[in-house]
Amino acid sequence: MKEISSAVITETVKRLVIDANKILPGDLVEQIAACRKCDRNATARSVLGDLEQNIDAALQLDIPVCQDTGMAVIFAEVGQDVHIVGEGFEDAVNRGVSQGYTDGLLRKSVVRDPFFDRVNTNDNTPAVIHTRIVPGENIKITAAPKGFGSENMSALRMFTPSAGEEDIIGFVVETVKKAGSNPCPPVVVGVGIGGDFEYCALLAKKALCRPVSQRSSISGYAEMEQKLLARINELDIGPQGFGGSTTALAVNIETYPTHIAGLPVAVNIGCHVTRHASAVI
Repeated sequence: MKEISSAVITETVKRLVIDANKILPGDLVEQIAACRKCDRNATARSVLGDLEQNIDAALQLDIPVCQDTGMAVIFAEVGQDVHIVGEGFEDAVNRGVSQGYTDGLLRKSVVRDPFFDRVNTNDNTPAVIHTRIVPGENIKITAAPKGFGSENMSALRMFTPSAGEEDIIGFVVETVKKAGSNPCPPVVVGVGIGGDFEYCALLAKKALCRPVSQRSSISGYAEMEQKLLARINELDIGPQGFGGSTTALAVNIETYPTHIAGLPVAVNIGCHVTRHASAVI
């Protein structure tokens, strides 16, 4: 059995939340550049160029790419042959988030109670932690800081099994249309289909961590992703809401088996800086 110190987990999480907020995934940066070259709208091309300059400036100045450094979402795949030595796993993760947001000078946006006592926790904890036990003797950690300009535009619908593909496409497109410029387009659209009420939302969030260049491994859903991307980009919302054919950079669908009586569908929208960074320890 492999021993991993909780201090290593803390240090890894600290580094990941800082890196994710400052360095965008390469395929996302490439997609923004590609869209700038092909969008027929001159204003859209100009805005996309501004976004590229902002990404470059964040790298050069070593600062966050967006002022909203998000609520820390942590996906952890913990090998069943790992023995964590030291403090508890979630305590170690939250300590890493705290150190990352404090030492990394990232904006702290978490309040300790959602309604009655909205007082800032001053270190961006607690994180939202999703943990799976998997085979092996390693821990894979993915940090996905989520800003709420885009998070607030998300939606979930409990369809019946009689719903067709067009019903699902219509729901996703309508969700993006209602969002308009609020989530800082061009967006990445995560879609979860299946599971139950809460699990389809988790699927949609996980979908945002998939590379925008990677389509679903299931052909039917890969085709649906392409159909959705085309329909969304016909909305003419465009970069930052100024019009154009680049409303979305990608649509990623994740699925799971579901109950015979249901067809849950969730849409989680990510802004043009859909951030995530991973490490294996």
